[in-house]
Amino acid sequence: MDDQNKNLLMATGLSFVILLVWMVFFAPEPPEPSPSADSATTTVDGTTALPTAASQATTPGSVATPAEVRTEALANAPRIPISTSRIEGSISLLGGRIDDLRLRDYRETLDEDADIVTLLSPEGAPNAYYAAHGWAQGAGLTPQDVPGPNTTWSLTSGEELSVGNPITLSWDSPAGLTFQKTISVDENYMFSVEQSVANSTDGAVRLAPYGLIRRHGIPEDLKGFFILHEGLIRMTDGELSEVNYDDLVDLEVDGENRSSSRNMRVTENGWIGFTDHFWMTTLVPAPGTAFTSTAQMSENSGIMQALTLYSTQDLAPGATISASAQFFAGAKEWEAIRSYQNAGGIEGFIDSIDWGWFFFLTKPIFALLHWLNAAIGNMGWSIIALTLVIKAVLFPLAYRSYSSMARMKELQPEMEKLKEAAGEDREKMQKGMMELYKKNKVNPAAGCLPIVMQIPIFFSLYKVIFVTLELRHANWFGPFKDLSAPDPTSLLNLFGLLPNAGPEAGSIMALVFLGILPLLLGISMWLQQKLNPAPTDPTQAMIFAWMPWVFMFMLGSFASGLVVYWIANNVITFAQQYSIMRIQGVKPDVFGNIRASFKRATASKDDAK
Repeated sequence: MDDQNKNLLMATGLSFVILLVWMVFFAPEPPEPSPSADSATTTVDGTTALPTAASQATTPGSVATPAEVRTEALANAPRIPISTSRIEGSISLLGGRIDDLRLRDYRETLDEDADIVTLLSPEGAPNAYYAAHGWAQGAGLTPQDVPGPNTTWSLTSGEELSVGNPITLSWDSPAGLTFQKTISVDENYMFSVEQSVANSTDGAVRLAPYGLIRRHGIPEDLKGFFILHEGLIRMTDGELSEVNYDDLVDLEVDGENRSSSRNMRVTENGWIGFTDHFWMTTLVPAPGTAFTSTAQMSENSGIMQALTLYSTQDLAPGATISASAQFFAGAKEWEAIRSYQNAGGIEGFIDSIDWGWFFFLTKPIFALLHWLNAAIGNMGWSIIALTLVIKAVLFPLAYRSYSSMARMKELQPEMEKLKEAAGEDREKMQKGMMELYKKNKVNPAAGCLPIVMQIPIFFSLYKVIFVTLELRHANWFGPFKDLSAPDPTSLLNLFGLLPNAGPEAGSIMALVFLGILPLLLGISMWLQQKLNPAPTDPTQAMIFAWMPWVFMFMLGSFASGLVVYWIANNVITFAQQYSIMRIQGVKPDVFGNIRASFKRATASKDDAK
């Protein structure tokens, strides 16, 4: 076996093994069913009472449809509408909650009549999900003295919450306290909440402002992919922690591992919330504010809660205290989130997008892809342009590799002489080979370096395409309307020429009737192999012959955007290698190698007979 084929076989085999491990360990797992709801009330400490994840739980009716149940739940309280160019919904005056929010720019599916994405839903609706800000009573107050989930607020200013038009809610406590909160919203997905409480009594009281996000049950559309984090996410003074939904119930109250603690003290900057594949809700206290971020889940009810609790404050007679915070509820758009971090001062907010272990690659790769898409206006062509840029960056390595491979071809006669002279003496042959390489300045390992470099880039791009919102429903052309989904074409719809859909992704039919992109992937890999003669060893030749088609079936269920990248990479690699070999004086005989492979295949069939 010559070193050139050995290197190529090793690199190809390594890619195959890693892809196989990737598919086995990163396969989706079905989400666990949510527990039934109940209700309970607890106190965090002896001084300040807080709402807990097990409180206020309800079980939606089972007769009506989910949409009807949600509509009924919305009608159970007076509401103030929310309307901007990007979101719509309402705020409940019962409890003063932000509990009805829909995203106008995003639909559930690609169907033209598909519903827009619903993010927040009120208590009583299936999978209720909402946020509230309030005050926890301290010493000298009872739960009735502060606003709670059954408090009916009064609208004192504004008629509809929109950009530049905040609303103000107020409530007078039986204890003589006046609570007020002003809610505003920006042009994207950030709400600002300004709270105040005035004491008109003769005695001092103690209160602690808080914000909470409550979620009833694990989301039904949970992806369950190892590559994707879904669940609790929080930043604590520069330290990011992530806890999956099903691990929330196991959080330690005061664990040694800060990332697995229920309560975490933030001294300057932080945030906490829940993140799904493309959407997120986050409580964001004002930068520089100390608070405790608390995450909990009721094992009985399945209700999850993220809470920010500020320090308890003394409120003297005749005085007023206030607190401000922000609440993000919307799509995890890179540009918007980056703006909140850079211009809004929310530390580490860009890391709410799951960049993964290769973040040092995924972040710049996505930034470049985003810039290319802004310039080109089409994500499919932007992926191809990204491939060109990556291949240009790696070109020096590729040039050295293919030049070394070309020089090794020139040394082939001398290598054969060394093998004949050494006979069975492997040590003598290896020593002679090393002297030959040193004399001619050839690196036998250079051939696999470009392929090895492609592995982390491939995984990083897979992460980018799978995780980032910008690839969701990203159109290319014709039938390729969602580059984050597998190829929708197949022989069953004449590769997109017929309007009917192809086989369901992940099914046996989809594996058998591959789309046009996986087929082009296999063909491009096969042609790339034909730049060099097949190995003389029959076992090697068989492995090389099957490799393109194995990869074709393996990647058939991957996101079509990733397959587009791989095809473009193969085509550009073919062009680079062909050109460099010609420059080095080696003329690749592609058609001759193809004819030779067919002759060997025919001969093998004849021998088998």
